[in-house]
Amino acid sequence: MKKLFVLFLAVVSVSALSACNTVQGIGKDVKKVGEVVESAGKK
Repeated sequence: MKKLFVLFLAVVSVSALSACNTVQGIGKDVKKVGEVVESAGKK
């Protein structure tokens, strides 16, 4: 499970860095990652 989470986080990070052009965009991506981590923690 830990390896899957690390892989997921790496993929999200790469896509976030390539998709964000502004500070606001980075904030949205960080928020989305936080929501995913929170929902994974509830399972």
